[in-house]
Amino acid sequence: MSNKSIAISMEGKVALITGSARGLGAEIAKTLSRAGATIMITDILEDLGRSTVKEIEEAGGRAAFLPHNVTSEADWERVTAETVKQFGGLDVVINNAGIEICALFENTKVEDFQRILDINVTGVFLGLKHACKAMKPGGIAGSGGSIINLSSVAGLRGYAGLGAYCGSKGGVKLLTKAAAVEFASLKYGIRVNSIHPGLIPTNMGKSVLQGFVDAGLAPTAEKVSEAFERSTPLGMIGQPSDIANAALYLASDQSPWVTGAEIVVDGGTTAT
Repeated sequence: MSNKSIAISMEGKVALITGSARGLGAEIAKTLSRAGATIMITDILEDLGRSTVKEIEEAGGRAAFLPHNVTSEADWERVTAETVKQFGGLDVVINNAGIEICALFENTKVEDFQRILDINVTGVFLGLKHACKAMKPGGIAGSGGSIINLSSVAGLRGYAGLGAYCGSKGGVKLLTKAAAVEFASLKYGIRVNSIHPGLIPTNMGKSVLQGFVDAGLAPTAEKVSEAFERSTPLGMIGQPSDIANAALYLASDQSPWVTGAEIVVDGGTTAT
């Protein structure tokens, strides 16, 4: 048996990644680019988005940026059409854009709850709708492909202070499964899966830690981080590359029989 490693190739693939100006989205974009994919970065953060494009191009990749509010159906119609027009296809859509709000139920404002649902759930719904329309047979891309939705371990279990976030990410989990079954039944050639990260030290991850403090659930962000680390069987906090590598697998032709799956990347936290 050969010990030669098998590299995952994304040559010839076009990927649209929402919320990819920074954080996990940017790391996923760079990872897919290194594997050969052409990347459309979309975000509301235009300067950071264009900076991420520049990083990818300086590393030898091909990328572009489009401003994109994921709660806007008109924006979804525009970015999917523009991606196909600019790059000649659409093979992968990664619904990564999301926000978190840390607050006790009794202190959560209705408008904050609605905002997190709009971005985290409606944004994913619109991504599924317009990715499907573009990628299915007869669509403007028409070659099928892979849709990946970023959920969370908070979509699998409850956390004090994260009621709104848990509700939204649980919604992403079941939207994923419903779409996976529907698209497979209709022979669209589109696989749909969700990734459920544990705590990752991005801007959002750090915001979650501080949110626990602000909600009166912990004395310091450092104490929360230590508690998460102790509760992880592998005994360490994950890195953005851990999530990006999972996305690369699901986006690639190496996962042709994987759809409707929950890929949990959390160091074993939810296994206990």
